[in-house]
Amino acid sequence: MSNSFTDLHHLLIQLSEPIAESLAKTNYAPPEGSQISVKALIEPLLPHKASPPNPNVDASVKDFALACALLSSSHSSTHDLLSWIPENLSTSANSAFRELSKAYCVAFGERNAKRIGELGLDCGSVPEEQRLVVELMPEVMPLLKERIKESSIDKADEGGDEVSAASARVPVGFAIVAAYQFRWFATQGQGMISFIHLAKNVSAVELGSYGDVILDACCQNIASSDEIWHHVVEMSTLLVTCIQSGNPRSPWFERMLNEMLSHLERQPRDKERRVAWLKYIEPLLSAVGLVLLAHFRRIFPLILKWMHADDDETVLLVLERIQTILKLTWIRNTPYIGRLVDELTILYKEAAMKRAREEVRMHILQILILLQQCKGMQFEAAWGKHKDDPNLANLESSLSGRGTATVVQ
Repeated sequence: MSNSFTDLHHLLIQLSEPIAESLAKTNYAPPEGSQISVKALIEPLLPHKASPPNPNVDASVKDFALACALLSSSHSSTHDLLSWIPENLSTSANSAFRELSKAYCVAFGERNAKRIGELGLDCGSVPEEQRLVVELMPEVMPLLKERIKESSIDKADEGGDEVSAASARVPVGFAIVAAYQFRWFATQGQGMISFIHLAKNVSAVELGSYGDVILDACCQNIASSDEIWHHVVEMSTLLVTCIQSGNPRSPWFERMLNEMLSHLERQPRDKERRVAWLKYIEPLLSAVGLVLLAHFRRIFPLILKWMHADDDETVLLVLERIQTILKLTWIRNTPYIGRLVDELTILYKEAAMKRAREEVRMHILQILILLQQCKGMQFEAAWGKHKDDPNLANLESSLSGRGTATVVQ
């Protein structure tokens, strides 16, 4: 084990040297009005040859990870505090961390697997270059949370500007730096899985003091690659419903839903993208309730299109989400009633060619009964165009004997 510690220390120095050299050569002047030097924050986090081997290798690894997180964050940031970091330095830091992660897994594989397992995750499903991120999450989160909190604005300061409110404590720049580091950890693929685990196992109170940072990280990552999109949706949905529980008009719900819908609208035919959204979005829909009405003009064109997808998985998920939306909103004040009934009848007939035809038709009947309950005469007018269709005879038989007072559980 002692050799492993020594080898890892040497690797840290080897990886740090080119980063430190590039950092030293980079011109830097703190932004006007800034009370911190970001460059001075990074430099002591990087080990150098003169540094004796640290018996606490975890501390050295954590420091190096925090340095890499901040340098890598400049790639997706335009903030003045990070804009001085050149692209090549950002890329080098990101590559160096991934190399360290692989080496760390080789040196301390058993311990790494145990710690990841303690988070409720399967180590085998996490790529080597991402395992160190997952292990570090429980250590860096409280640290970054505290840095953000130190520079935060108390409720009593509301109405004052951010800088003056924070100046009595710690310069707000420290919170900004910590927020970017936090975001980097939150958006590193398997790091999202840690947040999913976190959202399922902690309370809103525990997340509250750094909730905005977490949710901002979620929103920034929504327009992500398809490889991690399902993690993004699940993480974002769980975290926003946990942190903003009981506040359906929270601007975070608005922002997150709009970001997701924009991403879906760009490629509405992408199966993996729509399936992930339909599968994981239920908690968010339930949390906003009637506020969903404001998003109907964007949601309905998508679900009406997806209703006729080639795969049964999409179709069944769409029908389940339609039922959710109907129960939450009673589909009030919307022009989509007639169109929805028309598309459901088409799908009912299309279902004859599907493997899941019985399940599809069961969902369609349940949706039509809900529409019959909540829209009354408006539904009858829309259904009247179809009730004499011989291919819909079973539907007509099921609907004709039901009164609008029937309650569907």
